[in-house]
Amino acid sequence: MQRHPNVQAVQDALDNAGARDGSGEACRVRLLPEAVHTAAAAATALDVEVGQIANSLIFDADGEPLLVLTSGAHRVDTARVAATLGVTGVRRATPEFVREHTGQPIGGVAPLGHPKPVRTLVDTALAGYDEIWAAGGVPQSIFATTYPELLRVTAGTPTAVA
Repeated sequence: MQRHPNVQAVQDALDNAGARDGSGEACRVRLLPEAVHTAAAAATALDVEVGQIANSLIFDADGEPLLVLTSGAHRVDTARVAATLGVTGVRRATPEFVREHTGQPIGGVAPLGHPKPVRTLVDTALAGYDEIWAAGGVPQSIFATTYPELLRVTAGTPTAVA
């Protein structure tokens, strides 16, 4: 079966980074039976805590893309993030801005596999879980990983974002 190009790009990026899941196995993007557009839906589909879902949110930070990988258990405090980064403002990006910078649709944005690197913050709240789950390029794709691996493969900065 042919994989969606976004899913293949994410799998290729994971393979190229040598990414591992919580058991030490190579990360594998898998498809769920249905699209999961929210952390709660993903957690239900996987039978895990909502906090284990790493939401990949793209923001417009003074015109530049910013990827915030946040725990599904809370919301990003955009004022706090802006102050942390020293930018004027951080606001939710439009669907067009998201697709331009990631090549992926909202609801399926993965932490990696984008056309070019995107500045990334990784929520320190995710460190409290042995295994975390992130989107794999389309709304019904997902993969398991760990907090240290997520930091490593995204070159992300650990940040308190809530």
